[in-house]
Amino acid sequence: MKGDKPVLFVASECAPLVKTGGLADVVGALPLALAAQGWDVRVLLPAYPGLVGKLSGATKIADFEALFGGSATVVSGTIAGLNMLLLDAPHLFERPGSIYLGKDGKDWPDNPQRFAALSFAAAEIARGELTDGWRPGLLHLHDWQAGLAAAYLADDPQRPAIITTIHNIAFQGLAPAFMLGELNLPGAMYSAGGLEYYGQISALKAALVYSNLITTVSPTYAQELMTPEFGMGLQGVISDRKELLHGILNGIDIEQWNPETDPALPMNYSAKDTKGKATCKAALEVEFGLKPSQNDILFGVVSRLTEQKGLDLLPLAMVEVLKNGGRLVVLGSGDVVLEKALKQLAIDNPDQVAVKIGYDENLSHRINGGCDAVLVPSRFEPCGLTQLYGLRYGALPIVSRTGGLADSVIDANPAALTKGVANGFQFQPTSVSGLESALLRAIGLFSDQFTWRKLMKNAMTHPVDWKPSADRYISLYRQVLA
Repeated sequence: MKGDKPVLFVASECAPLVKTGGLADVVGALPLALAAQGWDVRVLLPAYPGLVGKLSGATKIADFEALFGGSATVVSGTIAGLNMLLLDAPHLFERPGSIYLGKDGKDWPDNPQRFAALSFAAAEIARGELTDGWRPGLLHLHDWQAGLAAAYLADDPQRPAIITTIHNIAFQGLAPAFMLGELNLPGAMYSAGGLEYYGQISALKAALVYSNLITTVSPTYAQELMTPEFGMGLQGVISDRKELLHGILNGIDIEQWNPETDPALPMNYSAKDTKGKATCKAALEVEFGLKPSQNDILFGVVSRLTEQKGLDLLPLAMVEVLKNGGRLVVLGSGDVVLEKALKQLAIDNPDQVAVKIGYDENLSHRINGGCDAVLVPSRFEPCGLTQLYGLRYGALPIVSRTGGLADSVIDANPAALTKGVANGFQFQPTSVSGLESALLRAIGLFSDQFTWRKLMKNAMTHPVDWKPSADRYISLYRQVLA
């Protein structure tokens, strides 16, 4: 059955146009999976510098004479199979550097207005503002940057259905209460039952309160959000609406992430024939300057280097692991103190540890292709994509038991090994000793190559594509449209 109503995705980033994290991957991939099943999806995104020029068939289809301090237009076009709508508002989005941060590394001070403009434009499109006649029957809002769209449409009797997806509740889009009028929000909404959050305006809370359904990016994270430890002050709001909350695990683009065809790998391989992985491992060791060894396990990290990702645990956890022959390659950047600690670990152990600060997309593919295991020891992780890439490439994920990590990795405990379903390693608590124990367990199993190859096959055949997730979203779309 095809979708009978158009759907508008509203987000602050979307691959391949602009990306700072996993949100962009979801917003870039899910519409394609939905379109493959007949749904008419467009994505509304701010026109950051240079984006309009990347669209094919760019056409202006809406004008706003006064949008939070200046005029703006909506430009439609396509890229990589996506139907895009770009909000071209130079006074808000035509600026250098990060899409969220100024040169000082702090949020742009007008971020509340910038993303209120995106939300307001979404609401106007829902009211039929586009000159080509396209009008969504459903708005799918992503994170706080789109949240106020639900508030702007709250009292509209002709409003479309609205679904909000929480990708990371740690970011809530807070603004001072005195900005209520400046953001075109009625005073009646500023209450505990509305968008008030500890004396401030919360764009994310607005979305949670005024949406018809709420989703998040894994079943476990959905449960975690209703606890004080993970709910970031919104656990009460979410618990009150728990019958509307659904956790749907993200997928990945299995064409882009495919070891059988990946041009970034020195040799391709598959679940049926994994011999090429040894070639990838040897090449990765040379690239990072490590002493080659097929007999010793090679761990990999591709991540932001932050405490949230649990990577502050790694230098201490690796001490005993290195004594047992473990080796490590790291690609990432972030906290300066953590960068320094990891670089020192490499200096002290040049044959076993190598670190590259920064990010390189092709290198991230080669790390997944060449490593025996990838590490994701996050303190919290709404979904996580790194472990899904690892599964796809037979680099067994070693993950903390939280969020989407718990939902996608089956621990190699005795029961799972006996049943033949294990595809990685989970650990808890998220501590030095917990991570060290998981790494040593992996070393122990790696010495049994027959069992390890079975785990690799389990990992590589584990479903990580968007089809199951798209089916779940379609079910919710039909529910809310009905």
